[in-house]
Amino acid sequence: MSEEHQYLFLDFEFTMPESKTKPSGFFPEIIEVGLVSVMNDEVHDQFSAYVKPNKFPILTDRCKVFLNITQEQVDEGISFTELVALLKEYDRLCPSTVVTWGNMDMKVLKHNCLQANLPFPFTGEHRDLAMEYKLFFGKQNQTGLRKAVQEYGNEGVGKPHCALDDAFTTYNIFKLVEKDKKYLAKPKPPTIGERIDVSQLLKKFAL
Repeated sequence: MSEEHQYLFLDFEFTMPESKTKPSGFFPEIIEVGLVSVMNDEVHDQFSAYVKPNKFPILTDRCKVFLNITQEQVDEGISFTELVALLKEYDRLCPSTVVTWGNMDMKVLKHNCLQANLPFPFTGEHRDLAMEYKLFFGKQNQTGLRKAVQEYGNEGVGKPHCALDDAFTTYNIFKLVEKDKKYLAKPKPPTIGERIDVSQLLKKFAL
């Protein structure tokens, strides 16, 4: 019996400074998590929570407006230590691949773990779906999550910059890209019409 495999579609939202001029020592901290666990092509579990930042606990007005988030929501969230422990539990379930849109989520998680002196919770592969999407479609620049799903003729799940909605949207794009990859890897056999140049055939019989 083959071992079960889990895909973890993960999205974080972060703190941000009020302006481009960052306060001394500022770094982005995770303040919201959205996670979708998928096994055997089905959603196995989902989780979302606000997370209390450690270093800069007071959110800037820019951050609150951009993410449509309140100070109270974050103050009542789980601690970063609890978040890492929870992610570790998902990682322990079975061999896992973490899928994110872009590389920022993993970068910030690693840096936040370093700052909090906590071990990084994931042991498996990480896939940056935005980079895969860029390479697959031969694009010059990376496409935003919501724009990518619209390019497929769909709408994203829920609201942009809501971590769980963005995690589900990432999962939806993943399914579409994987389907396209399989289609290209196994092209359908040509139809009779494609094998025979009908115009040449008509010319032959017209003579």
